[in-house]
Amino acid sequence: MLRLEHVSKIYPTGEVLKDINWEVKPGDRIGLVGVNGAGKSTQLKIIAGETEPTSGEVIRPASLRIAYLTQEFEVDPGRTVKEEFWRAFKDANEVHEALANIHHEMESADPETLDKLIHQMDRLQRQFEAMDGYGLDARIEKILPEMGFAPDDGDRLVSAFSGGWQMRMSLGKILLQEPDLLLLDEPTNHLDLETIEWLETYLKGINTPMVIVSHDREFLDRLCTQIVETERGVSTTYLGNYSAYLKQKEEARSAQQAAYEHQQKEIEKQQAFVDRFRASATRSTQAKSREKQLEKIELVEAPDAGLRTLKFRFPPAPRSGREVVIIKDLTHAYDDKILFLGAELLIERGDRIAILGPNGAGKSTLLHLMMGMEQPTDGTVEFGQHNVIPGYFEQNQAEALDLQKTVMETIHDEVPDWTNEEVRTLLGRFLFSGETVFKKVEALSGGEKARLALAKMLLRPANLLILDEPTNHLDIPAKEMLEDALRNYDGTAIVISHDRYFISQVANKIVEIRDGELRLYRGDYHYYLEKVAAEKQQAELMALEAEKAAKAAAKRAKQKEKEKAKKDKQKAESVNG
Repeated sequence: MLRLEHVSKIYPTGEVLKDINWEVKPGDRIGLVGVNGAGKSTQLKIIAGETEPTSGEVIRPASLRIAYLTQEFEVDPGRTVKEEFWRAFKDANEVHEALANIHHEMESADPETLDKLIHQMDRLQRQFEAMDGYGLDARIEKILPEMGFAPDDGDRLVSAFSGGWQMRMSLGKILLQEPDLLLLDEPTNHLDLETIEWLETYLKGINTPMVIVSHDREFLDRLCTQIVETERGVSTTYLGNYSAYLKQKEEARSAQQAAYEHQQKEIEKQQAFVDRFRASATRSTQAKSREKQLEKIELVEAPDAGLRTLKFRFPPAPRSGREVVIIKDLTHAYDDKILFLGAELLIERGDRIAILGPNGAGKSTLLHLMMGMEQPTDGTVEFGQHNVIPGYFEQNQAEALDLQKTVMETIHDEVPDWTNEEVRTLLGRFLFSGETVFKKVEALSGGEKARLALAKMLLRPANLLILDEPTNHLDIPAKEMLEDALRNYDGTAIVISHDRYFISQVANKIVEIRDGELRLYRGDYHYYLEKVAAEKQQAELMALEAEKAAKAAAKRAKQKEKEKAKKDKQKAESVNG
């Protein structure tokens, strides 16, 4: 279907891709993985034809239709949902809009102009029919419910829908083009868990081959049939999902390490023989022969030590009291939207809590209430009375960091007594080195801002970490290091994240915001999933029992009615008789 052969890409800033070789076959769902800057999105752009490779080629049939869902969903908030879907058909959409304009003009046109407009409309309608324009309308009507939209949603404005629903619009527009290959660049970014799970289920249910760039390991695990890793510009293909890739990579590394160590021992043994008998009158010939063999040997390389990545630990802090955050009878609302209604929660020392709930449920608001950035409508949100020292990681780093400062100044201003060497050492642990420490914050990527904010957090010891989407913009190795740091943290942590794998690694309790309540599950993410599934099953059983009871009651009432009618009839007959 499509094959990349010896593809390289060199930008003025350096070589991104060196030797990329992989292919897409019918039915494949390929996950592209690698650190930030490894060239994953570049490969998608090369496949889509948006960027030319420096060398190598992309082999594909001329008729192959490729659709590309970028990180930023391209939707117009001023259009209705149906109008947005119509934009999937560029030529037909132009004719469709021209017809709409003519209909509008006809309402106020004089007789002479009206005659011209009727001729134009006739021509455009024939053109529209030739494009199967009315069939396209039916296809839009069909895909709306597939994307989860209600029947009357088509006439609502795009602006009335959240980012998750706008992603569905973008995906729907792409699928209307009936692509042979689907390219998805970070499709789960900024989606809530419910929408991510919907997207997983939907993509599993379609047959279109796809290539996915994602840092969401759970998403890659549930969806992908192959993983293509790009490391130092070179690609390696692994069969199976993300977990299979990790296992195969570790097995390959262990095998290479064993082969390397075995060869090194053999070389040492042969070299020792050569050194010992080189000058021997009786065995020098053997020694020279072995020396020649050593020169010809094809050396096994030692496995790569791994890419340079984030390394840190949260600094130790004074021990807090047992009660860390106390929420009592919390009610909070914005105008008519009630987020919390009489909510209660106690967070204790050592808890690592993940707060879950759909977008708009009030997760970030809850953290703002904890930090005193907002005041509750009613009730209280307070830290424990004994020695609680909070550290807060803002979701939007652009708002939390001073954009005009350099990376170096951001850290130095927090610790003015540190030497430049000490600041550089800290920044080096967060992958800022050389001239990058003098870059302004406004020039940093999302991932760089996230790393800088984490570095800044290290400077002030805290026994309560409040982290709002700390994994946004982090690549997989950086997420793994953050997970490790949180597992080794001896304080209390409260985390909001849409990364299910991350939650499963760090949380020992789950708090779900549901129906204005804070529902506490005293176990990890998998325990939470089991309990929610059991609750759902119980609710379904109760609903079924209630339905059965209602039917039985209706049946009894009907029977009573029949019996009453019969008695009334008999009574009437008796009176008449």
